[in-house]
Amino acid sequence: MKRFLIVSTLALTLGSAAAQAKPAAVYVGQNLAKTAKITLAQATKSALTARPGKITDTELEKEAGGSGLRYSFDITQAGVAYEVGIDAQTGKVLENAAEGKNPD
Repeated sequence: MKRFLIVSTLALTLGSAAAQAKPAAVYVGQNLAKTAKITLAQATKSALTARPGKITDTELEKEAGGSGLRYSFDITQAGVAYEVGIDAQTGKVLENAAEGKNPD
């Protein structure tokens, strides 16, 4: 009985530690992050300041405008999908508009 109790306690402890550990953020274009001056956390904060809501998609991409490298966030607010672009070098908001009929 003691052995069972010890094993059960150990399993619960290890399970709790694993549940508390957060996995690294994974997003499209993450391989470009080493060239960005702005971190994903900083860009996320800027995007949610510009357009409060729920982020449904995140991407780091090379795209015309600004420095040419931007974080792109799809944010849903009051049932409407918006795209917010944050320059990955300066942190400047490059785009903050409702998604069109054909979102990319």
